[in-house]
Amino acid sequence: MPLFLDTRGLTYAAIGCCDRCKIKYPLGALGPDPNAPGLRVCIECTDQLDPYRLPARQTERITLPFVRPDVPLE
Repeated sequence: MPLFLDTRGLTYAAIGCCDRCKIKYPLGALGPDPNAPGLRVCIECTDQLDPYRLPARQTERITLPFVRPDVPLE
């Protein structure tokens, strides 16, 4: 790896470190990790999104339009 990063042609000349592998990258090459949004990681260190960490689905309220009562009508 070169001693200096080539930032020519980028919109800004900022350098950041990957929070996992600690390698220097241009700041535009780092992105949030899907499982831990506070981390800025490179493409090689990005995890796949774990669906078990998502919030649970909300149950649906399904009611029938013409419900018969449980008690007799007498």
